[in-house]
Amino acid sequence: MTGLLGWLLEAQVSVAGSPVLVREIVGNGFGLAAATLGLRRVVWAWPVGMIGNALLFTVFLGGAFATPQAHDLYGQAGRQVFFFGVGLYGWWRWSRNRSRSRGRDGVAAAVEPRWATGRERLVLLAVAVGGTAAGYPVLAALGSWGALPDAWILTGSLLATYGMARGYVDFWLIWIAVDVVGVPLLLGGGFYPSAAMYLVYGAFCVWGLTAWWRTSRAARPDLVPITSRYAEAVA
Repeated sequence: MTGLLGWLLEAQVSVAGSPVLVREIVGNGFGLAAATLGLRRVVWAWPVGMIGNALLFTVFLGGAFATPQAHDLYGQAGRQVFFFGVGLYGWWRWSRNRSRSRGRDGVAAAVEPRWATGRERLVLLAVAVGGTAAGYPVLAALGSWGALPDAWILTGSLLATYGMARGYVDFWLIWIAVDVVGVPLLLGGGFYPSAAMYLVYGAFCVWGLTAWWRTSRAARPDLVPITSRYAEAVA
């Protein structure tokens, strides 16, 4: 295959003596750009992220696309497909809400950050445990390297992406938990650019958590004492 697409599929660089695909670096670059846009609650976060998902799918499904790494991470590859689907949902949801709110800096904000309710957190926890437990034997049967952590990364990533679409501040915490597991897994598998990006994402998630937390607090209406409301009613 020739042209830009052919170059993107075949181009490699050497990192510490090991071959690394350029599309792994580019795909993670799109992921970081999407995270930056997501922090600012800009709708373009979703289509930009979906481009990165498509590129990284070809990286982690190494056998079909001649990835130089020796390990196939089916959970990592599969989550790119799910990301793409959840990305369509997030893109639709944020686009629908964008015209209803505008941030203080003049940027149209497509979602209003808030903490998940107690019931929503229980649902997230149940899905996290159930999804990881269900994904582990499937990924192990497929021959995925590091099937248990790969199962959590798949489940946690989907939950975090869904939480972002819904505007949960909690989704940053889920991403941090994914990064903590993902870094050693990717380093062990030789996916060095992705492991490095996970470290960057971890620091970025702390920043994002702080920013969304502050926004959620600023968005809450000031509480007015009941006595003051009563005085205004009878005045």
